Amino acid sequence: MSTPLPAGPRTPPAPRASGVLLVLVLGTLMASVDTTIVLLAFPTIASDLHASLTLVLWTILIYLLVTAVLTTQVGRIGDLFGRSRMYNMGFVIFTVGSALCGFAPTGDSLVAFRGVQAVGGSLLIANSSAIVADNIPGAGRGRAFGYLAMGWSVGAVLGIVLGGIITTFVSWRYIFFINVPIGIIATYWGLLHLKDASRVRARLDLPGMALLAAALSLVTYGATDLADSGLSLGNGVELALGLLLIVPFLLWERRAPSPVVDLKVLRNRLLASSLGAIFLQSLGYLSLSFLLIMYLQGVRGLSPLDAALLLLPAYLLMSVLAPLSGRLVDRTGPRVPATVGLLLMFAVVLSFTWLTPGTSLYLIAGVMSIAGLGAALFFPANITAVMSASTPQTYGSTSGLMRTLQNIGLVGSYVVSITVASLALSRELAFRIFAGTTSLVGGVSTGFVTGIHSSLYVMAGVLAAAAALSWLRGSEPAPQVLEAERGTGPISPPAGEAPRP
Repeated sequence: MSTPLPAGPRTPPAPRASGVLLVLVLGTLMASVDTTIVLLAFPTIASDLHASLTLVLWTILIYLLVTAVLTTQVGRIGDLFGRSRMYNMGFVIFTVGSALCGFAPTGDSLVAFRGVQAVGGSLLIANSSAIVADNIPGAGRGRAFGYLAMGWSVGAVLGIVLGGIITTFVSWRYIFFINVPIGIIATYWGLLHLKDASRVRARLDLPGMALLAAALSLVTYGATDLADSGLSLGNGVELALGLLLIVPFLLWERRAPSPVVDLKVLRNRLLASSLGAIFLQSLGYLSLSFLLIMYLQGVRGLSPLDAALLLLPAYLLMSVLAPLSGRLVDRTGPRVPATVGLLLMFAVVLSFTWLTPGTSLYLIAGVMSIAGLGAALFFPANITAVMSASTPQTYGSTSGLMRTLQNIGLVGSYVVSITVASLALSRELAFRIFAGTTSLVGGVSTGFVTGIHSSLYVMAGVLAAAAALSWLRGSEPAPQVLEAERGTGPISPPAGEAPRP
């Protein structure tokens, strides 16, 4: 079992919460920007590097794949070797990966360098929530997670907008170069403000890490190949093997002395339900953005940048409201805000089943704004629930598990989007629509919208299940009450020192 390190020299006084939050929001924003910034550069990158759109599409897929595989592991490594240390290393790797992407001479090298960038992003994503739990008392965690949600939302907006502007007026290479000066400043700021309050003595679970990496890699690669090329013997075997490997992984984790994922934490109904809710939300909601962008470009004939700007109000609303929602969670507990947020997203997805080739664009923007409100309520509340139900020894691994489930959901959402689109038209045409290189007319347009309706019904069902999980976890007190009952939280400062804010 993991045991705290014996008493020794006192760690340095904890940094101010504002400095910690600024570093974490900046890291979250950087990781978020690079999940969307390449979307609008697809055609330009393909042309400049003489690469196929399918190969360029892997600049997104490799990022999702690597983060899905690594996030749990690097969260655990943060538990072992220091979460702040791993977070700051994430800045360095992410910055180096960004520079390499900017200089990439071929499509294959760009995909490989995006993998390097994703390693840094995994370190940032996996350890951010754990650092909040380490450094900020329960009474302020909801607000802190609200700011992290704001950083993710702002990053998604900046990625879409900056990707379009930079690609159009400068060069696609600068969508990566722009990260370099920001990464250097962020690394310095992180070294200045982030200090590890505690560490855990334990061994790495190398067999468990290998089994989990193999299972997630096979499932993710098989699923994305299915979306790209259709069902084949190869991707069918990959999916089957990946799913089968989950069984030995779980059996090993039950007996591992220092497991990558401590399965005992899932006996906690609050934690298990909260993790399930965030996985289902990611699986059932992200597809909406993919499908709407394809609808706006392929059916309505909007440019990629105009399509992205139409969805901008939803992201802005989430950015503004997420910190306020976090304060609400601090007072009321996560159950009600998280469930209401999921129900709002469910209502939005269900309302788009009425979408037609002539639906008002203003109506689409207005309905998506409601989704932004739902996201602002859900994310701070659910992340607070996950971390409040964890212990200081498992903050990193639990945070990593949460992000891994989200990333698997992201990949699943992509598969749903492309698969549904291919029901009405070829995969090649679906990719061209998503890249903004073509649009639909006549009966093909109507058939594509009908295909979208089928997907939306499935997505609505997934979100309904997420809302049910969120509610069934039961009532729980506000985070500061949970923390006081368990006696967990940030280490108190030495005698004579002022407490942290």
